Amino acid sequence: MSKLYLVATPIGNLGDFSTRAAEVLKQVARIACEDTRTSSRLMGHYGIDTPLFPFHQHNEHRKINDLISMLDRGEDIALITDAGMPGLSDPGFLAARAAWQSGHTVCTIPGADACSTALACSGLPSDRYLFEGFLPHKKGRQTRLREIAEHEVTTVLFESPKRLNRLLGELIEHTGEARLVCIARELTKLHEEVQRGSLGELAAHWKERGEPKGEIVLIIAAKSYTE
Repeated sequence: MSKLYLVATPIGNLGDFSTRAAEVLKQVARIACEDTRTSSRLMGHYGIDTPLFPFHQHNEHRKINDLISMLDRGEDIALITDAGMPGLSDPGFLAARAAWQSGHTVCTIPGADACSTALACSGLPSDRYLFEGFLPHKKGRQTRLREIAEHEVTTVLFESPKRLNRLLGELIEHTGEARLVCIARELTKLHEEVQRGSLGELAAHWKERGEPKGEIVLIIAAKSYTE
């Protein structure tokens, strides 16, 4: 049967793309990607001319059948996202599940991802952690925040820059200002910045500094963690 390759792409620095990942993208029949414009830059950098087709959160359900039809015809397909590992807060889960259910093989080509990159440099315990990804904007958000406040393991959140100050304020409401956190933004890029301190300190910093640029990873210490 055919293979569906889930290929991790750089989260910023193009040099983080592996030789194996480039070879796989060159040998497959087609590449499913979130944004053909974004992926074209990566393809051009590594001399990859494999045909691209869009596969993103807005068309994922409709495109599943097309993707499976390609695999059924004997074509190996790669799935990439704009940055990081497919399936982790990005399209990929549905495709992997459908490929398995259709009798095909799913193979992951590892690489950089924002969660483990931020967690490793946070200096917070990583032997056990909970990856929450993006919190819901409305329904269920406060419930999740209350749960995070009670977690006894390190928690990892993704957030957009325009909502960082709101999130920090909400976390203070549920955990207090003393909870230790780490904020990482623009990971692996030219203006990479990693900050570590209490919620109160970092909330005050970003309230004064204003809206940041770049995607945000927020690492939150466990409820009982102390240094």
